[in-house]
Amino acid sequence: MSELVEDQERSEDQDWVARAASGDEGAFRALYRVHVRPVYWIAHGILGSAADAEDVTQETFVVAWRKLPGLQLVGASALPWLATICRFQAANRLRQRRREQAHTTEAADDDLADTVSVEEQVISAALAERITAEIGALSALDREVFRLCATEGYAYQAAADELGISHGVVRNRLSRVRTQLRGAVEEEARDA
Repeated sequence: MSELVEDQERSEDQDWVARAASGDEGAFRALYRVHVRPVYWIAHGILGSAADAEDVTQETFVVAWRKLPGLQLVGASALPWLATICRFQAANRLRQRRREQAHTTEAADDDLADTVSVEEQVISAALAERITAEIGALSALDREVFRLCATEGYAYQAAADELGISHGVVRNRLSRVRTQLRGAVEEEARDA
């Protein structure tokens, strides 16, 4: 059963990308629903602002839509590709902030802001890669539980019904996954 879930999960993003590249807006909406929250949190980690993160998330998916026709998705998930677009969009937003600050601050303050922004961007890119790797290393069932509850916002019972498992299994697996991801984030912060 877990191999079946894993095979379906592997091909789902690839299928959506292929269909969306052909102009299927429904497939693109499905790709958006699955990946919007992780992309938002990557943007928020880089920018530190909810409003900017929301803007960059939307910009990421606009750019993704434009780039889909020429995309050859490598791997099972579109998240690494979307994370890369997100990091570039966030970097553009950081440059825009620096330009705006340059008009109101002295040159010395601007140099300090450049240094901090570059450091934040490197740390956030590493964190995004670490989170993507941690999610990729989960069992097929844990990835499904995480996708349904954390990414798509399903309630525990709804996810349990969808997966054919008990409410308690969903709750326990999601708790374990969140603890694992928190540990990875804390470890990444210590290493930074």
